[in-house]
Amino acid sequence: MIDNFRDHTFVICAYKESEYLEEVIKSLLDQTMKSNIVISTSTPNDYIKRIAEKYNLNLFINEGKSGIGPDWNFAVSVAKTKYVTLAHQDDLYSENYTEEIYKATNKHKDIIMIFTNHKEIRNGQIARKNLNLKIKVIMTFPIRFFKKSKFIKKLILSFGNPISCPSVCLNTEIVGKRPFREDMNSNIDWGTWLDFSNKKGAFVYLNKILTFHRVHSESETSKCIGSNKRVEEDYEMFCRIWPKWFAKFIMIFYKYAQNANLKG
Repeated sequence: MIDNFRDHTFVICAYKESEYLEEVIKSLLDQTMKSNIVISTSTPNDYIKRIAEKYNLNLFINEGKSGIGPDWNFAVSVAKTKYVTLAHQDDLYSENYTEEIYKATNKHKDIIMIFTNHKEIRNGQIARKNLNLKIKVIMTFPIRFFKKSKFIKKLILSFGNPISCPSVCLNTEIVGKRPFREDMNSNIDWGTWLDFSNKKGAFVYLNKILTFHRVHSESETSKCIGSNKRVEEDYEMFCRIWPKWFAKFIMIFYKYAQNANLKG
């Protein structure tokens, strides 16, 4: 096997002065199989510039429209490779993430995206799997056997979003260089995956713990839950998939699950 996946890029989405930025960079540099690493930001500052220089990483600054969706689209657009992973500044990657992604690209054809299983980091420690994470594994089960079925791709997204955004590797030859929706705050990823489900190609799920999502009060997910944006956008998503009466019924149960993001 080659030791460098030249057709893959990690684009680290840096925002303000995250205390975790250097940790994610180290986890990418420690990959068993190397690939390209760059940093993208719409909030340039001395802190980000200093870290980019320290690790000799190219820094791209979004001087256009800002926001989560536009920032993610800008990040994808700066990558010159076919495959792109948006590395969120709070999260960490297993040392064999790139190697497993590489194997998947050789094993499967017409890949829309590859995504993996994950664990959470709470209070600086890798947490035991909670009920939400166990449910997500169950939700993704059908895609292991019907990777290209539009029905199954939509089905796994019909009762929530089981796909961990930081784990996703995009095939830009299919999804393009500006793939993300820009009309949402909390559910940009869920809405985008639902759009992808209508495309011809495969959702490839790797049931291996290859990413670690940090849960803390300053994360964008936690902020959206706290401000009630998450509830509004969850209902909007369910209405895209189901009749309104059923979407309201689902929300009765779904609101409780959101609190797991803020609890251990």
